[in-house]
Amino acid sequence: MPPLRSIVAVAWSALRHRVSLLEDKAADDTIDRELRNGVEMRGTNLWVLMFAIFIASIGLNVNSTAVIIGAMLISPLMGPILGLGYGVGVLDIELIRRSLKNLAIAVGIALATSSLYFLISPLNSADSELLARTTPTIWDVLIALFGGFAGIIGVTRKEKSNIIPGVAIATALMPPLCTAGYGIAHGNWSFIGGAFFLFAINSVFIAFSSAIVVRAFHVRETRYVDSAVATRVRRYVTAVVVVTLLPSTYFAYRMVQHEVFRARAHTFVARQFNDGNTHVTQTQINARSRVIELTLMGDYIGNARQQTLAAALPESGLQNARLVLHQMKDHEIDVSQLKSSLLSDLYARSQQRIEEKDQQLEAYRLAQQESVANQLRLRAIADELAVLFPGVRDITVTEGRQPEGGAYLLVVNAVSVRSLGGREVQRMHDWLAVRIPQSKVLVAIRPVSARVAPLP
Repeated sequence: MPPLRSIVAVAWSALRHRVSLLEDKAADDTIDRELRNGVEMRGTNLWVLMFAIFIASIGLNVNSTAVIIGAMLISPLMGPILGLGYGVGVLDIELIRRSLKNLAIAVGIALATSSLYFLISPLNSADSELLARTTPTIWDVLIALFGGFAGIIGVTRKEKSNIIPGVAIATALMPPLCTAGYGIAHGNWSFIGGAFFLFAINSVFIAFSSAIVVRAFHVRETRYVDSAVATRVRRYVTAVVVVTLLPSTYFAYRMVQHEVFRARAHTFVARQFNDGNTHVTQTQINARSRVIELTLMGDYIGNARQQTLAAALPESGLQNARLVLHQMKDHEIDVSQLKSSLLSDLYARSQQRIEEKDQQLEAYRLAQQESVANQLRLRAIADELAVLFPGVRDITVTEGRQPEGGAYLLVVNAVSVRSLGGREVQRMHDWLAVRIPQSKVLVAIRPVSARVAPLP
């Protein structure tokens, strides 16, 4: 039997061969050329970035995950970030500056494009896909870190694969920028801060993991690099990583605390309200304000029982929590008050209808009075005509208007016992015109032995 040391050596050699990343590694010159070429944000890359930002913004606006994924697949944002990590890894100050410059250009274009879209978009609601890009945590750091490892390893292979698009989707570089653009368009600073911080986390830790892999692969450093400059670069990188890591760790801690509070609250509710006499119809848990709000049906829970429930909260790990109960008895209806309210409403409605009827009757009464007064006026005109013109009798005076809103018309029908001359008829016209001004007079007088003989 071979000695244990030999077995361990063989196993270790086999393991190293199995996990080695050096066998299919591309040449250093090829890696260098590819990463440097991907840094520039101009021409095709610039236009593709703008189109991708528009697509991602639309996806966020309509809450479509598939559209967002499609936009991330065509985004060229990974180039400057991987170039930055490569520059840090090989201590190439010029490449670091060029990568930062192009990354800043890409961010500016992305923010301008997304802000323009959300300014003109008629959809203003913040859906779940938008809100998900405003609360960065330590898990986003881990995603970016391992995504950067995968991305730089994929770039350094001889045979290229779909690793880079997959990393772009996993780390979600574009949606935070689009969300920040939404915040700019609507003046929402919390969206701007949270989304841009998430993008910063992704960028920093993708670049950081890229630098680690580049150093691990022993890709050659830039020759003639000043040791003081190299030290300063490493310090800057460390400071940026720490500054980015600490807030995300705090946010993650807060999120974990909130989730723990929600889980304990649900357990508390299930344990305390399981007697079958009281049913929880709705549960609302606000972890930030530590409020558990329940809507109950069934037996009423009195003050003594409520105090017992409040005292049991700390025992369930819900310190400083507040329990709010909404019960049916809290909303009981006073029947007497309801009856009084209904009667008052009915009385008010009845009074209103009576007043409306009274107004209608008054209008009818006034119209009737006006009609009687008009009839008396026309009768007086007929009597006056009989006195002024003794040869005329059976005088009937009526009034109206010509068709289609024409002039006021006064019609006089009479019977003459003798023939009336033209001057006498004209005098009758003149008298009627003075008697009833602003009216057109039509007189029809016929002899006793004749039918109607109208006169103009």
